[in-house]
Amino acid sequence: MDNGGVSTEPETAPPAPPLPKKRVAVVFVVAAVLWGIDLLTKQIAVSTLEGKQPVEFLGGLVYFQLVRNPGAAFSMATGLTWVLALVAVAVVVAIVWLARRLRSVGWAIGLGLVLAGALGNLTDRIFRAPGPLQGHVVDMISAFAPNGQGWAIFNVADSAICVGGVLIVILSLLGKDYDGSSTKDKKKAASE
Repeated sequence: MDNGGVSTEPETAPPAPPLPKKRVAVVFVVAAVLWGIDLLTKQIAVSTLEGKQPVEFLGGLVYFQLVRNPGAAFSMATGLTWVLALVAVAVVVAIVWLARRLRSVGWAIGLGLVLAGALGNLTDRIFRAPGPLQGHVVDMISAFAPNGQGWAIFNVADSAICVGGVLIVILSLLGKDYDGSSTKDKKKAASE
């Protein structure tokens, strides 16, 4: 029957764009590389800086010295080393769980950096003196002045956590979600 050229079939929505590839491998490659660098730099620091005065580098912009830190960043919570170790375990488990859902390269890199940092400092807390879950973290970089007088003394793991955290915050502020979608796209689709 002729209906004057008007289609009687229901309109269908255009197909959704395919999801980006999962990025689990990116998380673990970034984490493995940075964890290895952290472990290597800590071993070098222990073998070359033990019992020595801070070594000035880049005209005093950076000093290398060995400090064993029982606390968190900026030497906070020094009496709660075992709690910090358990928090690091929780962070590692959470990132491994979330990694299966990642489809954003930026988020994968950010979480890989945080995972590397958590593993690096957790390794120290488990295997260094004075004992399991109470080990002191090896720090060796003092910016602007020796002995942490210009800035806190830190290590590669601490730097990885900070850079990864900043990257994740920037991605969130830009509306980029861990699953590869954009919150701006979601809002636009919801308003249509």
